[in-house]
Amino acid sequence: MPGSGIWRTKTVEQSIADTDEPGTRLRRNLGAWDLIVFGVAVMIGAGIFTLTARTAGDISGPSVALAFVFAGTACALAALCYAELASTVPVAGSAYTFSYATFGEFLAWIIGWDLILEFSVAAAAVAKGWSIYLEDVLAMLGGEGIATTVSVGGVGLDWGSLLLVTVLATVLTLGTKLSSRFSFVITALKVAIILFVIVLGLAYLSPDNYTPFIPPAAEGDEVGAGVEQSLFSLLAGGSGSVYGGFGLLAGASLVFFAFLGFDVVATTAEETRNPQRDVPRGILGSLAIVTLLYVATSLVVVGMVPYTELATEAEPAGRKTLATAFSLNGVDWAANIISLGALAGLTTVVLVLLLGQQRVLFAMSRDGLLPRALARTGGRGTPVRVNILVGIVVAVAATFFDAGRLEEMVNVGTLFAFVLVSAGVLVLRRKRPDLRRGFRVPLVPLVPVLAIVACVWLMLNLTVLTWLRFLAWMALGVLLYLAYGRRHSLLGRRERLEESGQD
Repeated sequence: MPGSGIWRTKTVEQSIADTDEPGTRLRRNLGAWDLIVFGVAVMIGAGIFTLTARTAGDISGPSVALAFVFAGTACALAALCYAELASTVPVAGSAYTFSYATFGEFLAWIIGWDLILEFSVAAAAVAKGWSIYLEDVLAMLGGEGIATTVSVGGVGLDWGSLLLVTVLATVLTLGTKLSSRFSFVITALKVAIILFVIVLGLAYLSPDNYTPFIPPAAEGDEVGAGVEQSLFSLLAGGSGSVYGGFGLLAGASLVFFAFLGFDVVATTAEETRNPQRDVPRGILGSLAIVTLLYVATSLVVVGMVPYTELATEAEPAGRKTLATAFSLNGVDWAANIISLGALAGLTTVVLVLLLGQQRVLFAMSRDGLLPRALARTGGRGTPVRVNILVGIVVAVAATFFDAGRLEEMVNVGTLFAFVLVSAGVLVLRRKRPDLRRGFRVPLVPLVPVLAIVACVWLMLNLTVLTWLRFLAWMALGVLLYLAYGRRHSLLGRRERLEESGQD
């Protein structure tokens, strides 16, 4: 058995063989189009509807469009690496499974723990955003004064988020194919809304709003100094990371949140009929579609109003979204349509994030790093117990906690996963050149190395506070692995049986 102790690796052959284990088998019924729908469904959501305007106003100015290009480039490089590993190791778990086959059990656990953070926090945060838009839509339909957050015994309860997570967890329990069909309908609607924003917004563009494209760095009390500034800005001696060059780079690290999703496609590899062909198409196809839409949308939004009016401190103060640019131009009917699109868009984002979270937990439970009872699948071929657990945890987080400031926390975890996946291509090419690869990354080792550099660069431009929180979460994960995962690992049990047989 390759490696030993916490560095033991699970062979690709063993990972694939475990997918046929009775009682933990997932149904293969997804094709390339289903995967593209999943990817687009999760990526076109919170990032584009709520993050674009706020990032332009608070951090990057008009250069937010360039920030999307930077973030998209890093994602494209990492996507190529994901595509190769997903076509080589077509097993649920995404980066967790890939790391198990390349770096060993300990780093696999770390990346799995990291993905739990990514998907859970992101799902809760987006569910909170969905609830806010629900309140707007209810007001638009005549339900003025209906609040989705109420106080119960002095505790804020967000019934909108609770409703959403409960319904979507039920849909996922009924079957992944049903989830794909549901996503297709909603995704088609929100893509139409994005195209509506682009086309209508062209009539309100003013060239003056693009100047200065990269605003001068903020000074005084608005520089975002200390733990609120980017790590790179702090290391480089910058006074802050609001506007200017540091603001552009910080903006790229923040809008990276909008690209979360193509890695979720890799988590469904085990449920794909032809993973060697369809998973790469799903990953790269969905990423290409949303990048074009993001750049076009951001250029339109910052061209419609001065970036200073998109700042969260500007009048009228509060949440800034795509609808804000139209409201400021007096086109309230368009703002209402965008709110409806955002409600639909955020629905599928939460759906696919829940799916990704469930598949990672399923893979870790099947390997024994978490209780194996969670890996049992029901009559519909879905991991019912994991679905229920994830639904409860995310519902509680979205219902009772404020998740509005956690986008960066999600980003740092995702970027860390991308770094390991990109490095995994290099390791697996060297260790197992004989494996069948349905897709091969071009220009190896250049592309994987560029992917690693780009992701690390984005990580450095996240805030110091985000890094401190991330390190605390990782430390908790290490303790949990040493206390439970290491002793209950299925691979570890096989290792001990082999050793006892030799004795």
